[in-house]
Amino acid sequence: MKFTAQQIADFIEGKVDGDSYAEVSSFAKIEEGKNGDLCFLSNMKYASFVEKSEASVIIVPSDFETSKKPNASLIRVEDPYSAFAKLLSFAESFKEKKNGISSLAFVDPSVKTEDSLYVGEFAVIQKGVSLGTNVQIYPQVFIGENVKIGHNVLIYPGARILERCEIGDNCIIHSGVVVGSDGFGFAPDEKGEFKKIPQIGNVVLQNDVEIGANTTIDRATMGSTIIGKGSKLDNLIQIAHNVELGGHNVFAAQSGVAGSTKIGSYNMFGGQVGIAGHLKLGSKIKIAAQSGIMSNVEDEESLMGSPAMPSSRYFRIFALFRKLDEMAARVNGLEKKMK
Repeated sequence: MKFTAQQIADFIEGKVDGDSYAEVSSFAKIEEGKNGDLCFLSNMKYASFVEKSEASVIIVPSDFETSKKPNASLIRVEDPYSAFAKLLSFAESFKEKKNGISSLAFVDPSVKTEDSLYVGEFAVIQKGVSLGTNVQIYPQVFIGENVKIGHNVLIYPGARILERCEIGDNCIIHSGVVVGSDGFGFAPDEKGEFKKIPQIGNVVLQNDVEIGANTTIDRATMGSTIIGKGSKLDNLIQIAHNVELGGHNVFAAQSGVAGSTKIGSYNMFGGQVGIAGHLKLGSKIKIAAQSGIMSNVEDEESLMGSPAMPSSRYFRIFALFRKLDEMAARVNGLEKKMK
């Protein structure tokens, strides 16, 4: 399907600078753009590619300037990244959705199925499962007893959703995800040996949640482990039992949250962040990659380091740390002179 620069500009509320009839039919990175491609520029380190790009249309910031007129037609918008994401979502909506239940899948007779349902080969759906409309369940997915799944849910191959867990509307669950495995609950007996504490709760994913590949979310000991509306978890993340995430949190890969910690909304966590258990974190906070959170965090704090501290203090300390060998040499020299 082809679109003109003007049609795209109208859709993303931009302004065409160049040939408004230039046509595109595919997307590409700006450094690889060819005739018929649509590209975007949001990071200025790639600005030099605009003038020499062979792409037909490039989305750029409203105030972007070039030393010479590029071959491509430019579409000027306030936020190129968001505009391009909107276009990608639009293009994705045209992809044909699968439907039907594979003869190689198992769906318990108690499960009510919709015409819009797709179940791939070797998927298993056990008794008591509730499925909304437009659910896509890819091959080798396992869905345990009495799981509830909302509308427009996409579950990629090999994901596991264990008994009594709840998945909201418009959720995406990637390959290898495990939702509802037992929480890490053990108690020492009189001999000091650890005995398992039964985990009888569940996991609740609220609407519009996306879970990256091989992420694990443990069921609660009692009650629910909750992933709030609109939250996005990257690959290889561990969320422990009874954790409660508010809405619209984003976690980068390899982060971990220990049990019973409660986190507010609109937070950003970098990769490999570790959060201790039984803490309370506020909203609109930013945690840098590889930070260790060992105490409560107030709203709108920006932290880094392990143990984590305010970013401004961390940079001051790190500046001194880089000079530590020089300072030690000076101190040793002074001590020798004093002797």
